[in-house]
Amino acid sequence: MVARFFGSLFGTPRPEEGAGQEPAAEPDDDARVAEALDGLRSAVRAAGRELPGLISAQLRQIDDVLQPLAEYIKAQDASTEQRVLLEAMVVDYIPTPLKAYLALPEEDRGEDSRATAMFAEQLQILFDTAQDLNHQVRSGAITELSTYARFLDDKFGPSMLTRGGN
Repeated sequence: MVARFFGSLFGTPRPEEGAGQEPAAEPDDDARVAEALDGLRSAVRAAGRELPGLISAQLRQIDDVLQPLAEYIKAQDASTEQRVLLEAMVVDYIPTPLKAYLALPEEDRGEDSRATAMFAEQLQILFDTAQDLNHQVRSGAITELSTYARFLDDKFGPSMLTRGGN
């Protein structure tokens, strides 16, 4: 009885509330990003004829950058900030305006409409951001490799060997 009281105060689960059960595992960041990219690609395909050619092309360009980048980050790692930006792009920054655009009446989604021009500008910004992120992640790996090479050279280079022999 006392245990239940204190448990209710501090959020401790009571035995009848699933003791011994493990909480459902949440997918890791890489899995969430991969799932979101697949969902985004499916949404673009499903929208098909509802999207002007310009918008479809821009979405494919962004996907062409983000897909290999997500795979690279999964294999090689990246900073937390870079991972957060990638996830935000594929989970929110691209799908949210896409859904809003598709919710517009068909006449507002024409090649020359104001809405299409606005969405195209947004997609261009996202494409530039994706390219910058790709560059940051890949150049960061090169910098890391270069730093490690300097460490190895300092640690095991010829000067270290000759100092040890004196």
